[in-house]
Amino acid sequence: MTWGKRLFDLGLALLLSAVLAVPFTLLLLVLLIRDGRPVFYVAERMKAPGVPFRLWKLRTMTVVRQDSGVSGGDKSARITPTGRFLRATRLDEVPQLWNVIRGDMSFVGPRPPLRLYVERFPRLYAEVLQSRPGITGLASLHFHRHEEYLLSRCGTAEETDAVYARRCVPRKAALDLIYQRNQSVCFDLVLLWRTGSGVLLRKMLGK
Repeated sequence: MTWGKRLFDLGLALLLSAVLAVPFTLLLLVLLIRDGRPVFYVAERMKAPGVPFRLWKLRTMTVVRQDSGVSGGDKSARITPTGRFLRATRLDEVPQLWNVIRGDMSFVGPRPPLRLYVERFPRLYAEVLQSRPGITGLASLHFHRHEEYLLSRCGTAEETDAVYARRCVPRKAALDLIYQRNQSVCFDLVLLWRTGSGVLLRKMLGK
């Protein structure tokens, strides 16, 4: 990560943290009342091969003792009504501002992968994770909806894993590598704008 990108990330994260402090606190109170504890979901992700970090999100699913792998149709019944709203508006990812401030993530980059896929595809992720993982990115914008569709049709954890590994990992990586070759602060601003405008458009259309 260049110094310019890091300074941009840190400045924007601190600004958003200040602006969102009060509304985010109110949101936490609503979640606590509606869905109870825990309010946060903290899980291991990888920022480089062999380098894990703790990713923070708002909890959107009911709690189970052992939960692993990506979310597919086999987990859809666990998504709470509040969680569906949080996912649709991407408010569940606001706590990742802390990850950006810590330097675990950037605003724009590949979505941070699970350890099992980094270990299963070491050569691929050795390339992809030369970019700092991001809250949004080229793959998030251009493949996320199709990924959700593919995984929503999976009825078991094994099927979800197979579809994700075979059909999602390589296509997302290809987009992430396109971003890596063309990364700039201006490109990051374009992707952030498209992410924000896309969320607002889906909200207006009720999707």
